[in-house]
Amino acid sequence: MPEARSRYVCQSCGYEAPRWLGRCPQCGQWNSLVEELLPGRAPGGRAWIQESAAPVAITAVEARPRPRFGTGSTEMDRVLGGGVVPGSLVLIGGDPGVGKSTLLLQVSRAVSREARVLYISGEESVQQIRLRAERLGSLSDQLLVMAHTDLDDITRRIGEVVPRLAVVDSIQTVYRADLGSAPGSVSQVRECAAELLRVAKATGVAIFIVGHVTKGGEIAGPRVLEHMVDAVLYLDGDRHHAYRVLRAHKNRFGSASEMGVFEMAESGLIDVPNPSGFFLAERPQGVPGSVVTACLEGMRPLLVEVQALVSPTPFAVPRRMVAGLDAGRAVLMAAVLEKRLGLHLGNQDAYVKVAGGVKIDEPAVDLAVAVALASSFRDLPVRPDVVVTGEVGLAGEVRGIPRVAERVREAERVGFGRFILPASGLRSLERMGWQGKIQVEGVSGVGEALELVLG
Repeated sequence: MPEARSRYVCQSCGYEAPRWLGRCPQCGQWNSLVEELLPGRAPGGRAWIQESAAPVAITAVEARPRPRFGTGSTEMDRVLGGGVVPGSLVLIGGDPGVGKSTLLLQVSRAVSREARVLYISGEESVQQIRLRAERLGSLSDQLLVMAHTDLDDITRRIGEVVPRLAVVDSIQTVYRADLGSAPGSVSQVRECAAELLRVAKATGVAIFIVGHVTKGGEIAGPRVLEHMVDAVLYLDGDRHHAYRVLRAHKNRFGSASEMGVFEMAESGLIDVPNPSGFFLAERPQGVPGSVVTACLEGMRPLLVEVQALVSPTPFAVPRRMVAGLDAGRAVLMAAVLEKRLGLHLGNQDAYVKVAGGVKIDEPAVDLAVAVALASSFRDLPVRPDVVVTGEVGLAGEVRGIPRVAERVREAERVGFGRFILPASGLRSLERMGWQGKIQVEGVSGVGEALELVLG
């Protein structure tokens, strides 16, 4: 055995230091450097590229398009950009129990209808996988399972079976025997992911790896892990709600802002083809502070309900609580209403949330938040067939938003009768020759929008 040596690796950012430091010089975290024993020779380093390393003109490179294959789920195919690319390495993260293993077992079952799939688990026995597969209806002779954590054995089995899809659950349990550190450490996760990437590119096998998340919601391990893989997917969802949302935070083969919606049922995760109707199914009628807005998740328009509750505060400093969107954005809308429109919210508690637990990060939700706050403050309900969308500036002006036609078309499809949007968006619809049954009205300021909606 080669003589071991030690190094100190930051558990937050992966920075390596020859000696222990109280504070990481790269990310600034205190007490984050952990000693790791490594063999004398450097790990990894095996190249997967078979072509010559000599530089060539990009026009002389032969294009080799590889057809994608489906996962059996239209929602997951949408997030991946149209299906799985052979030879890709995809990382899926999410909270414990959110359904990562369930989703991948269902995908494995769908792919195994046409080709072999290898499901490798480092957390469950093959008997446990069999019981879960029976519950999900995912039994197949083409679906091969193994419970192992030794990376060398895993890569050898992938080379022997040559499946169309391989699943490794999870990357934090896999280890390389030639590394002295424990499984899940920074060096183990990084080197195991690098080896799986080499195998995927060399064999053309698509590999899905499951990643644990920290209490902050980020993938555990070195940040470089997300840079190494081809796609990073996050499966979000509240245990108290039936829906699950799959988002792409990185995708080399498609859009990095797509979203897929699933419903957790006894038989597993079920696609939700109409998420707008799903999120608005339990919307109250005639209640002040409830407004529907149209946002974009990737290429998909989505209708969600924004709720606000404004009430007198018993405290010296009013409370501001926000769930489902940026807290600073809601505070800005409250300030605009007070300064520009004279709504005295300085002695009022304000609570804003996006119903259903969905998270929205788009400026187009500004106008809906402002209308919801004003509706609750004045105790005047918004008509249930109205959709409000637009970005609001600090001067109280309503600014334009992208892809207005898709938002209006989605509202008309769901059955809404009136759409309030920025004046510039209305002009763009008129230039397009828009013809629809829904009534579209443009506004240039928040006061004008409140006058139309609340009177």
